[in-house]
Amino acid sequence: MADIILDVSDLNIEFHDHDKPETVVFDFDLTLEKGEIVGIVGESGSGKSMSALAIAGLLKRHALTKTGRIMFDGHDLLTCDRDTLRSYQGDEIAIIFQEPMTSLNPVKKIGWQVEECLRIHHKDMSKQERKEKAVNMLDSVGIHEPEKVYNMYPHELSGGMRQRVMIAAAMIADPQILIADEPTTALDVTVQEQIVELLRKLNREKQTSIIFISHDLSLVSRLCQRVLVMNKGYVVETGKTEDVFKRPREEYTKRLIAAIPKIDI
Repeated sequence: MADIILDVSDLNIEFHDHDKPETVVFDFDLTLEKGEIVGIVGESGSGKSMSALAIAGLLKRHALTKTGRIMFDGHDLLTCDRDTLRSYQGDEIAIIFQEPMTSLNPVKKIGWQVEECLRIHHKDMSKQERKEKAVNMLDSVGIHEPEKVYNMYPHELSGGMRQRVMIAAAMIADPQILIADEPTTALDVTVQEQIVELLRKLNREKQTSIIFISHDLSLVSRLCQRVLVMNKGYVVETGKTEDVFKRPREEYTKRLIAAIPKIDI
């Protein structure tokens, strides 16, 4: 039997910050197995990032309504108390975003930021233990001279290095689930490939389950075992990545694939 660690069912997200309520995600379903990489693709505004933010518990509890279930570790993350949700955020469910320069604090050193999850969730660790783990994590994501980078500021690093720092910060506590929300969008093609290979390596070595959100179907085809295609808030097609990309059933999926010059599967 598959080891399902996340089960999202009938997720609906409705905003109330306009004249009338606006639903942006409709009946979203997702199961995630341990060690699996699942892709979510679609155009801007399709609801893929909103769905991911709901799973990560990062949507405000006011000004919107969320219905359905997000089951993790025996708890419904939509209805559990704040302390339970916070105990999972960053520690068991981590997220990286597409633009690390806006996610990293410009006035804090890299080491301090990579260690943040440890300071929150692992208070028994000493300062030296946190540093050792942070330096080792920076090294494991392919950053050269991690001791030196530990004491640097974000503006001193390239875009690719900053994204590696974000991955190190997300992985520092060995989460069960890593949500990667357009993590390669701001990077050039060569660095994109390096980041995808890094995610593959972390998945292989640590059995981290990954939700990979992207509009780049080529990257998704090479990284993900399954894929969900979203359009206007709905999941319009889902299945094994090779099946969906080689034999799409829905017209929207066919148009997405046709818009890409070539998908190397």
